[in-house]
Amino acid sequence: MKNLSVLIADDEPLAREGIRLLLQDEEAEIAGEAASGKEALKQINYFKPDLVYLDVQMPEMDGFEVLSALEAESLPYIIFVTAYDQYALRAFEVNAIDYLLKPLDEERFRISFQRAKSMIEKEERKDLRENLQALRGYLKRKTPERILVKTGGRIYFIRVPEIDWIEAQGNYVLLHVGKESHLIREPIGELEAQLQGGGFLRIHRSTLVNVERIRELRQLLHGDYRVWLHDGTQLTLSRRYRNKARDVLGQNL
Repeated sequence: MKNLSVLIADDEPLAREGIRLLLQDEEAEIAGEAASGKEALKQINYFKPDLVYLDVQMPEMDGFEVLSALEAESLPYIIFVTAYDQYALRAFEVNAIDYLLKPLDEERFRISFQRAKSMIEKEERKDLRENLQALRGYLKRKTPERILVKTGGRIYFIRVPEIDWIEAQGNYVLLHVGKESHLIREPIGELEAQLQGGGFLRIHRSTLVNVERIRELRQLLHGDYRVWLHDGTQLTLSRRYRNKARDVLGQNL
């Protein structure tokens, strides 16, 4: 088969160069490069490449928005390039054609390219439409970067990674951010769905916790655990949520 036509879309020049160098050892011809989501969309529609290395985080449009804007009938093979860890990837991992984690591993890159090449040669496109729909669904529910809080005539924007833990209070939730707390009208179940893939874990019917803030777990009676955060806050991981916590925190729970 002729060389694959490849498009590289990444806002980091060094990242594009790295992919370009790795492709020198493969049966590939670079059709173009893009440094933003809008440029990637434009070039994909123009060049119609066989394969696109698509960065997840780019200016103007992220990788999911680019993919969502493409027509299913003309969808090229997509390999995501991302700095996300495995938990952030879990939301779309099973539906992505493939993904590569930064910094790129040469052997992993080679295997990924050869798999894409094999799929293209065999015209294995039967699942692409389903993949696109799944990724569009992910786009609609992707984790917000900030949460808006109105109080006392003021509007605050709370960055999601800065939230330590979240406490349910009826149809409201209390956001604990350092020494401050902010009350918003949002059922905890709905907020949990919004934060899916954003590093938050449901450990109790009334508690969500930022996984990065967990310092220690101590086993209690009846299968519960005491959760200690870095600032000394003590929470409870109930037995009901232990299996979900095991997937994120480790199989030894």
